[in-house]
Amino acid sequence: MRKAFRSSHYSGLITGVVLMAVLHLIGTLGYMYIGRPNATWIDSFYMTFITVATIGYGEIVDLNGHPWGRLFTVFIAILGIGNMSYLFSSSVALLLESDLNAALRKKRMQKEIATLRGHYIICGVGRVGSNVANELIKTKREFVVIENSAEMLEQWMAQHPATMHLHSDAAEDEALKYAGVDHAAGVFAVTGDDSHNLMIALSVKLLNPKARVVVRLHDIRNANKAKRAGADEIVSPDFTGGMRIASAMLRPHVVSFMDQMLHSDEGLRMEEVLLPHGAPASTVGELVPRSRDYVLVATHEHGHWVFNPADDHVIKGGTALVLMTTPGGRAHLEHVVNKVTA
Repeated sequence: MRKAFRSSHYSGLITGVVLMAVLHLIGTLGYMYIGRPNATWIDSFYMTFITVATIGYGEIVDLNGHPWGRLFTVFIAILGIGNMSYLFSSSVALLLESDLNAALRKKRMQKEIATLRGHYIICGVGRVGSNVANELIKTKREFVVIENSAEMLEQWMAQHPATMHLHSDAAEDEALKYAGVDHAAGVFAVTGDDSHNLMIALSVKLLNPKARVVVRLHDIRNANKAKRAGADEIVSPDFTGGMRIASAMLRPHVVSFMDQMLHSDEGLRMEEVLLPHGAPASTVGELVPRSRDYVLVATHEHGHWVFNPADDHVIKGGTALVLMTTPGGRAHLEHVVNKVTA
């Protein structure tokens, strides 16, 4: 219903009704003037109505000897027929718009999802899920939202109408397949129910074992269960929030820097670029040339961290490059790495 009220056809329907009322007012006043002193306002209104409605019962207001009155009737009839046609078309369009547009949008969105590769799936778009989605938007990553609550989904779509989404239970295999889990890079199980998130993690791993799954847990005692269910990473908002509060007290400048980075218009982030497995050995200077678009902070090589690696440091396939960069800088470096290692 809210979509209907936001529709341009609804605005057109209101405009048509207002114009019809104005037309009847003009017609009533005109016929009262033309038929004076015998024409009453009821006769004049009725004369206007049958003219606009093309009923044609006859001249209720005597127009004999009033050629301008008959021209006025022609004027009212033309405007009335046009306005009636406009009202009819707006009404039909309004009735068909919601169902027809929904079907077309769903079909088009299904085709878009089918072409996605390396995207992310957000299961639950409540308080936590909406923040996850906003981060993916800022860092220019494609994602699909699965939300079981119509109210939550409507709130999100009101602000982000272009989001690819599905109103369904994320723990169902069909919903995950529809969202493209077979080709997804990762899944965020961030609903408000721990048990539901565990079911989502299990379902994802059964459908696509390669997909990375991050699970939100309120009760950290469920961490072992989540790991056995297939979660690659577990995040407790309570634990993370407590660490954030402690950091704000103990290392305020670091926290201020991170906050500034997260809120910058450039989308500056700590990002990672993974070298493909089997890529030939290369030095940092060859593979990651110095640039204003990014700063190489560290590499993660076979379980070990190397911070601020030198240009002659050798890196191999499977190494993760950790950088401070913008989404554009990350995309540029990914292109360079794929080109060199191809």
